[in-house]
This record gives sequence, structure tokens and C-alpha cells, in this order.
Amino acid sequence: MSEPFSVHVTVRGYETDVQGHLNQAVYINYAEHARWSLLRAAGVTQTGLIAQGVGPVALETTIRYRRELLAGDEVDVTCAFEWGGGKTFRIRQEVRRADGTVAAEITAVAGLMDLKERKLIADPGKVFKELAADPAPFGL
Repeated sequence: MSEPFSVHVTVRGYETDVQGHLNQAVYINYAEHARWSLLRAAGVTQTGLIAQGVGPVALETTIRYRRELLAGDEVDVTCAFEWGGGKTFRIRQEVRRADGTVAAEITAVAGLMDLKERKLIADPGKVFKELAADPAPFGL
């Protein structure tokens, strides 16, 4: 099995809390950055999504903190889509230090919304596959 898509991030000092740890809200930002980077790698842009009248929506996000991250730490944020048969899909992500230590695990449930109808699309994987120049990053 191939490695999941990932992006590299350096923890910045202004992202830390009073204890010097990466602020909990920033993990969500890192996860979103990796997700949008995966979409770009697949050839899917925000402009393209809007032109098709669709947009990804987060329905649930869970973060499990495993090890602290401090300013200056180098991390890779992975991103892997898991497709089921319904309107939603899962996104599994890890924030890993340069030495491979997992600092956090992020699991999200998401969907693809029809922006006019304001309802989830029945087969989001099919739509992403049609929009993507390269559907491989999606695992499709």
C-alpha cells in the first residue's frame, strides 16, 4: 500500500498556547491545509467546485492528541479519503513529527454539498472523480 498524501508544516511560535504547545485549534487548520492541498494535487480547485455548484462540508471532526508539538517542530500532515456507499466519506489524517512520532490523529466525516439545493450529494466520490484531473490522491 502506498503512503497517504501529506504536506510538510513547521510549527510557528504564534500558533502555540501559554504552555508552549501547538494550540488545539491549529490542528484543524493543519488538517484543512492538507485536505485542500490534496484537492489541488488531484486538480480540483475551489473555483472549479463553485463552478460545478458543489462544496465540501465537514460534518464531524475528532482529534486525538498523542504527543505535544512545540514551536519549530517539523511535521507532516497526512490525508487519506475513505469512501463508503452513502452521502458521506471519512478523512483520516495524522500529524507526524520528522522522526515519525504521531503527535495527533484526526478523523473527519465529510460530504459534498449541492450549493443550490443545500443538500448533500448522493455519491460524492463520483463527483470528485469527475472533477479531478488525477483522482489517485482521492484513492479513486
